[in-house]
Amino acid sequence: MTRIKPSKLRKSRQLQRRRRHTRIRKRVHGTSERPRLVVYRSLRNIEGQLVDDDGRRTLVGLSTLAPELRGGEVGEGNRKVEAARAAGKLLAERARDRGVTSVVFDRGGFRYHGRVKAFAEGARAGGLVF
Repeated sequence: MTRIKPSKLRKSRQLQRRRRHTRIRKRVHGTSERPRLVVYRSLRNIEGQLVDDDGRRTLVGLSTLAPELRGGEVGEGNRKVEAARAAGKLLAERARDRGVTSVVFDRGGFRYHGRVKAFAEGARAGGLVF
């Protein structure tokens, strides 16, 4: 990551998020037994990946753009939040198929609130432990 002036950091939300994410990544590390569940939230979609930092590879990845989730009917409440919860549940099912049951959660610099929280709750409902 390039060095950014502190005065510029306060001006951009994206740069502030990247700074928070860097701070989080100092502590959170995924292994093959307990990979890191990374969450990225854009304005329209949310995506998650299980990453083995030791082996430097992605084990499982999923987005709300996946064909299984694209035309899914959601229940009551916010559509984006419900889609994030469904995505977390589907990611957990795919992870269990690959033999992963325990993960380390990396919120990616985003607040643990709204869609990020719903994604995590869906992953827990799907059987992942973190």
